[in-house]
Amino acid sequence: MNITDREHLRALFTKPTNYINTNRGDAYYRELYKKMEKRLTELRAQKPVREAEMKFEEYLKVWELTRRDFLKWVSATTAMLMLPPQFEPLVAQAAEVMNRIPIIWINIQDCAGNTEALLRSYSPTVDELILEYLSVEYHEVIMAAAGDQAEQNLEKAVKDFDGKYLLFVEGSIPVGMPEAFTIGRHPKTGVEHVKHLAEHAVAVIAVGSCAAFGGVPAAHPNPTGAVGVMDVVKGKPVINIPACPANPANITGVVIHYILTGEIPELDSLLRPKFAFGYRIHDNCERRAHFDAGEFVEEWGDFGAKNNFCLYKMGCKGPFTFNNCSIVRYNEGTNWPIGVGRGCIGCSEPNFWDVYATERPIADSPIQPPAGRGVESTVDQFGLGVLTATAVGIGIHAVASALAGKKDKEENKEEV
Repeated sequence: MNITDREHLRALFTKPTNYINTNRGDAYYRELYKKMEKRLTELRAQKPVREAEMKFEEYLKVWELTRRDFLKWVSATTAMLMLPPQFEPLVAQAAEVMNRIPIIWINIQDCAGNTEALLRSYSPTVDELILEYLSVEYHEVIMAAAGDQAEQNLEKAVKDFDGKYLLFVEGSIPVGMPEAFTIGRHPKTGVEHVKHLAEHAVAVIAVGSCAAFGGVPAAHPNPTGAVGVMDVVKGKPVINIPACPANPANITGVVIHYILTGEIPELDSLLRPKFAFGYRIHDNCERRAHFDAGEFVEEWGDFGAKNNFCLYKMGCKGPFTFNNCSIVRYNEGTNWPIGVGRGCIGCSEPNFWDVYATERPIADSPIQPPAGRGVESTVDQFGLGVLTATAVGIGIHAVASALAGKKDKEENKEEV
């Protein structure tokens, strides 16, 4: 995807479709609730894609997750999907029928970082359990099959679930150097591989910035001509879940939404789900108050860095980046890049490696830090003005009182 710095920045602030609208009204939610109930009833009537070894409740116990953990996850996921609290029972039911939806997951030009983000956790989370409970029919990184057997498994899944499976793509597509990616004994190029599988899928989910917009492989000089899935797949719904890596909560959210409605979630102008990317990081940043006050880290290790001042002058791209990192966070919700003192590099935006991943602000940016000490300087100036006016007023009053007293004494002398 080709987009210049100025074009992208202009798009961010001129397209209202990038922001989420939560003002739906009671009538809308009543109809939506009925629709979701009907959808869940239909899914429960279906047999699981594969007979699970255990029921969902048993999975919770094996993973040492309590029912309370699950209910907390249900509340958080319902809120993330921008649904009212009364939808929580439906979200819980959706989690329990996720094994009705077949998944095919392929890796093209990538580092498998999104898969690793799901696997390399300190302790399992409900999001990871949900993804484990899904019926993943093919995933090159985690499956045991290899060679001819892997090829056969993939084609069998495509045939058995034609028009029913969700296709997850991780990694960019090398259209400029097709031979950069081939797979199997009967090799297909990356472009052929994605197009073939997308043709038989119900929808395509591009996981991570590489699959969404080309990511790091698309950085200058882009020797393989790397592009995102949406530049290759036509005629099928494409959902982008960018970030490097994508947050498991957002992946789960897209699947839950599909299970609840049978449809893809509302998307922004870059095909990202609005429930996850309808927020600007800058607007929900814990350091936003320091930006408004004109308090910035000027160099690493200075007073501002030690006191968690704003990282904008160190190249933080939070003002230009749409993502829910600051709300959902990573590592079981404990932290995120800005929380550990490193500015946002805009990894959920197109061309982030060339445009955003630098330790300096963007030239000609429509967002500039407040002059002086920002809002605080204005407050200080106002306060100083009030003090000065008060002092002047006291002085004038004192002089007037003195003059009045002197005049009274003179008048008294004259009377005597």
